[in-house]
Amino acid sequence: MKKTLLTLAILSTASAAHADEGMWMPQQLPQVAKQLKAAGLKLDPATLTKLTEFPMGAIVSLGGCSASFVSPQGLVATNHHCVYNSVAVNSTTQNDLLANGFLAKTLADELPAAPGSRIFVTKDVSNVSTKVITADVAKLAGKARIDAMEKNEKSLVAECEKDPGHRCTVASYYGGLEFYLIKQLEIRDVRLVHAPPAGVGKFGGDTDNWMWPRHTGDYGFYRAYVSKDGKAADFSKDNVPYVPVHYLKLAKQGVKEGDFIMVAGYPGRTNRHRLPSEVAYTFDQNYPAFIKTSGETLAIIERETKNDPAAKLKYAGQIAGVNNYYKNRKGMLTSYEGSDFLARKTREHADLKAWVNANPGRQKEYAADIEIVEKLIAERDAQTMRDWYLMSSSPRLLGTARSLYRLSNEMAKPDAERKSGYQDRDLNRFKAGVAGIDRTYDPKVDKALVMNSLVKYAAQPAASRNANFDAAIGIKDGISEAQLSSLLDAMYSKTTLNDAKVRAEWLSKKPADFKASNDPFIQAAVAMYDGAMKREADDEELSGKIQQSYANYMKAKIAYMNSKGQAVYPDANSTLRVTFGKIAGRDHGADGTGSWTAFTTVKGVQAKATGEGEFNAPQAQLTAIKNKDFGNFVDAKLKTVPVNYLATLDITGGNSGSAALNAKGEFIGLAFDGTLDSIISDWDFNKANTRDIQVDVRYILWNMKHVDHADNLIKEMGAE
Repeated sequence: MKKTLLTLAILSTASAAHADEGMWMPQQLPQVAKQLKAAGLKLDPATLTKLTEFPMGAIVSLGGCSASFVSPQGLVATNHHCVYNSVAVNSTTQNDLLANGFLAKTLADELPAAPGSRIFVTKDVSNVSTKVITADVAKLAGKARIDAMEKNEKSLVAECEKDPGHRCTVASYYGGLEFYLIKQLEIRDVRLVHAPPAGVGKFGGDTDNWMWPRHTGDYGFYRAYVSKDGKAADFSKDNVPYVPVHYLKLAKQGVKEGDFIMVAGYPGRTNRHRLPSEVAYTFDQNYPAFIKTSGETLAIIERETKNDPAAKLKYAGQIAGVNNYYKNRKGMLTSYEGSDFLARKTREHADLKAWVNANPGRQKEYAADIEIVEKLIAERDAQTMRDWYLMSSSPRLLGTARSLYRLSNEMAKPDAERKSGYQDRDLNRFKAGVAGIDRTYDPKVDKALVMNSLVKYAAQPAASRNANFDAAIGIKDGISEAQLSSLLDAMYSKTTLNDAKVRAEWLSKKPADFKASNDPFIQAAVAMYDGAMKREADDEELSGKIQQSYANYMKAKIAYMNSKGQAVYPDANSTLRVTFGKIAGRDHGADGTGSWTAFTTVKGVQAKATGEGEFNAPQAQLTAIKNKDFGNFVDAKLKTVPVNYLATLDITGGNSGSAALNAKGEFIGLAFDGTLDSIISDWDFNKANTRDIQVDVRYILWNMKHVDHADNLIKEMGAE
């Protein structure tokens, strides 16, 4: 094995990490093999490194959520909240699938998922660090460095994607210290198969979100489709279910407290290697601003859709997403306030610098970049806060117009020279996004959201505003709220971009067509273009400097922690990871409350059900519980059907929908949440508090069989 920095970071020190802590790359698992076996894994840990074999070959990404194949006919299990938007866009006021649930009894009944939906199956991961940052690139700085890195990455991706039907990306690890080329099969025809009613899949709503005890049936199913010759293809009635090489088998025995558990999925982002200044900025400025803005967003959407059921359905997905992070960030702040986290981070950073400066060789290699990176990060963060209101002051159709105009300009270049996101490989998804706007857009709601930010933005001094944006919109010092509203009204009323057919026509137009247009959003997009390109270049200049210094800071940190015998796994970055631990309650709950048991049961559903709002469990389910119609899904110790359970797993956003596996690699449920007082583990892992929440496969199957009568799917998964 080539000893990369990532490998060396844990090679001789893996035993120093907690078994429950760490989002391990599959190729790292042989280095923690002893821990895996000691924790109870029955499989050979080496098999988990083989991405095209069992069980890793069954694990997939939805591009924001995780999932897994659970049948030989391409059936995919994930969370209800991961299929939520697909349910919403297929709902109408006459047929509210969110409220009532959806079940396709046959393949013909399955519905297209939300526009742009994808299923990604990872096929290969390879270290390409020296191909991204070559000897020549290493000599560059600023934008020149970013441009050269992007050129190399696009070349690697283009070569990888010569294999039809695959999507390849270059992912950064350790703050740009290492790079890996990830090759994935990209399945473009994704269909909604089953989602329980919101009274099951979202039971407890935002009240119970991030809380324990929990009683949520957070599960749903997609199916992957391909052309008749087995190739990835766009939606077509002639397509057939994808046949995965591997799929997960359902566990034959239920789980109990103390059992081994592992989760394989695609965690989005953690921040455990961040600088003290980044911690201070995030918790003192960014998160408070986010919470304030999110609270306002939720209130505005509620107000504007209160008497408009169609608009409410259009914004259901956004409301769910904003609510999730709104509560998450509030929980983060609560855990941070009064803690010693920043003080510990500051001491650790001071110790790192002292270690570096204690040796002339280390000082020469690392000291300058450690000092420089702090200043560069501060510059970036200050710019983010300065532009806070600007980022949410643009009407959605103006954003669409800007993307369309950028595409038109990029299309005039050879494909290899276009900016990432505007190459031929991106066009299908780009077009789907443009076409699907109508399903999640209402001009009245959009204007209300924009006005909320625009008033605050316009009230700032001119020096704090973006002159380019001001000129395009017509903002001047001292402009009143009524004048701003009139400016927006004129743009919303005169645009033709709210017509899907018109938007589609703009996809193939030339820059000259945009410049000749009298559509107000198109005109604004053209007016803003040159200034936006200059600003992008300035941002890339800063990004190039940050990448260079941050990577060296991380190199120093890895060397320092290795010198102390400590493991250093990479922060999450939406790539395939494995975490393992055990099913366990907690001897203390949040805020000093009593101990938490490891499992909840359907008795809790019955106790919480109110018949309305967030606790509106379906009557069919309540009747089955009352009659103890449990079939073979009763837990012997609990003497009823288990719903959710806690485990000591290290997960974060993006892990939603991850398959929970037992010691044999069998499917035992789906990870879907954490607890409010432990989510700060994204920044500061706490072994005592950290618990994630799974929905038990027994609850999933019981609902499907005894409540929703999804006998076709039960049979398909081999659960009869």
